[in-house]
Amino acid sequence: MYAIIENGGKQYKVSEGDVIDIDLVEAEENSELTFEKVKMIDSDGDVKIGKPDVDGATVSASVIGLVKADKVVGTSFRRRHGSMVTKGHRQKYTRVKITGIKG
Repeated sequence: MYAIIENGGKQYKVSEGDVIDIDLVEAEENSELTFEKVKMIDSDGDVKIGKPDVDGATVSASVIGLVKADKVVGTSFRRRHGSMVTKGHRQKYTRVKITGIKG
């Protein structure tokens, strides 16, 4: 059984027990999250497709904690001006474990 959920403008294919990184959500560690924007559910060949969401379907998840992605370095350079700027960025994510799919 798997589901396709939407969070933060992105879609994720999840099944029970999966661990995924979603955009940063203000939630405490070991707290529960519920995703109500379920786009599709496949239960052993019985497929439910939402228009745009499946009615009454939810996916529950447990928050594991905050994680950071690898650093992305960007450089801005202007030739013949002696100007070079290097900037770094690390995106923050919330790591969650899928605990149940209902629908």
